[in-house]
Amino acid sequence: MIQQQANMDWMLKDLAESVPQTRHVVVLSADGLRMAQYGTDTDTADRLAAACAGLQSLASAVGAELPHSDGQMRLVVIEMDGGFFYLMAAGARAYLAVLADEGVDAGLMGQRMRDLVLRIGEHLSSPPRQEGQDR
Repeated sequence: MIQQQANMDWMLKDLAESVPQTRHVVVLSADGLRMAQYGTDTDTADRLAAACAGLQSLASAVGAELPHSDGQMRLVVIEMDGGFFYLMAAGARAYLAVLADEGVDAGLMGQRMRDLVLRIGEHLSSPPRQEGQDR
């Protein structure tokens, strides 16, 4: 995972620096484990990753109620006082999360996140865990 994070660092930095007002960028597995981060400390990234696991599960449950949906979450955007939170599916069992200050260009953020997901899709894939496998 260390090699995987090193391969993504520059790409996460590129996202953060190309969209003004970006605060934190985190890549996480579907089970809420931080895979890579930029612009934040490890503790904050771990908390965001854990919260995202619950959010993507909730979004998938809501999506399953749509008659023609596959139930897979693609994008969640939360607007709150002080900023925005984005969570985007980013490969098999992996997600890209971004926390941004208010004033962020939402269209630009969505575009840059999609571009990043396309560029590094294979790096963002998190294989399912096998019983007895080291974490």
